[in-house]
Amino acid sequence: MGLTLAAGCAGGGSTGTTQAEPTAPSTSRSSAPGAERTTPSASPASRAALPRPGEVRRIPKSANGLPVISMIPTERKVVFLTIDDGWEQDPGFLKQVRDEGIPITVFAMRDAVEATGSPDAASGGGRYVGAGRWDYFRDLRDAGAPIENHTFSHPNLWTLGYDRQKAEICGMSTLIHKETGRRPVLFRPPFGNHNAATARAARECGIKAIMMWSATVQPGGKIAYQVPDKKLRPGDILLLHFRPNLARDFRILVNKIKRRGYEIGDLRAYLKAGGVPVS
Repeated sequence: MGLTLAAGCAGGGSTGTTQAEPTAPSTSRSSAPGAERTTPSASPASRAALPRPGEVRRIPKSANGLPVISMIPTERKVVFLTIDDGWEQDPGFLKQVRDEGIPITVFAMRDAVEATGSPDAASGGGRYVGAGRWDYFRDLRDAGAPIENHTFSHPNLWTLGYDRQKAEICGMSTLIHKETGRRPVLFRPPFGNHNAATARAARECGIKAIMMWSATVQPGGKIAYQVPDKKLRPGDILLLHFRPNLARDFRILVNKIKRRGYEIGDLRAYLKAGGVPVS
């Protein structure tokens, strides 16, 4: 049986979570009426913290053959920002990531990116729901954010057999490759639910690690911890969602992390330093 976290990402509503600009950007219309999207002509050098020699302990594989990672094994005061789904495509958030070189990792879900069906309760009602669709995620890619896999439709994988799980994971990897030019190597299971069939399917789809989280970020940039002392810890992986007021909340979060003396790390570089073969 896979790991369940108390605070997870939800497709139909999140249970227990909230879920250096080198040149002037040009502005283009998104596919959403009335919404504007900024497109950078170039992205700045990332300000991500990179691992020092010998800093990261080796990341073990699980019994099912893939690492299942909720924290990075380091003693350095560094945390990692990840963001799921894709409903609320706020251009202000993109501008922060691009202009300030803030490292994030995106776990995209097709139905959210393409605004298929009704947005989940937490993300519904936002001004930028579906704005830009894949163009927005290509802009995030160009700003240095890798686009990783969060399934087609956000099912509870525990309820699906191997073939259905593989279709959700491989199908999304193929779509991301088509839309962004790169095949994902990381997978975040919806709700955090996964099992042996998930690991098997993910391996078959080219996934190198199953990515979980150790704390979630709620509206207002509030961090919901899953430890009794309610503090950031070295190596924490924080989970955000594409929600209304994302640009505001992201600014609050980044400032909070910095005030507490933490850096924001390059997740892929740290995974590689820990022995996970990401590209």
